Amino acid sequence: MTDKPAEQVKLKVRPEDVESPDAIIGAVYEIISGPAGKRNWPRLRTLYIEDARLIPIGKRVHNDGGFQVFSVDEWIDDASSFLDENDFWEKEIMRHSDRFGSMIQAFSTYEALDKEDGQPIARGINSMQLLYKDDRWWIVTVMWDNESEDKPIPREFLPYLW
Repeated sequence: MTDKPAEQVKLKVRPEDVESPDAIIGAVYEIISGPAGKRNWPRLRTLYIEDARLIPIGKRVHNDGGFQVFSVDEWIDDASSFLDENDFWEKEIMRHSDRFGSMIQAFSTYEALDKEDGQPIARGINSMQLLYKDDRWWIVTVMWDNESEDKPIPREFLPYLW
């Protein structure tokens, strides 16, 4: 596995990762989750359209960086040292999506965990813009924010608790 930028490596797309909105969103969570160590960054790069942006807007699990705009490779550089040294899982707990033609706006509510079956260490919402182009789905933008005491996740973005 290589960590070279996408333009320097011929990346092989896994068709099952980009065949549907569920598949591409699921692939993101799968790739960034796991025990401490390297992630499959080449696979992650195949999910994003050229010039895609990743935009954290608040305090993150590993960084108080606030609003930043990253390319995919810049985000990988920012997150790699934390993920190399820490167990981290992120799982979707609910999604609301709206579609018009070839575009989807998905609000994916997530929990972050430091043990695969542990208690959440953070929750938040990924706002993901997806595009269907060239017979596959692409991620165009992901913007996210973590929940805080003064900024709880609204009920409509949480699963129903019976």
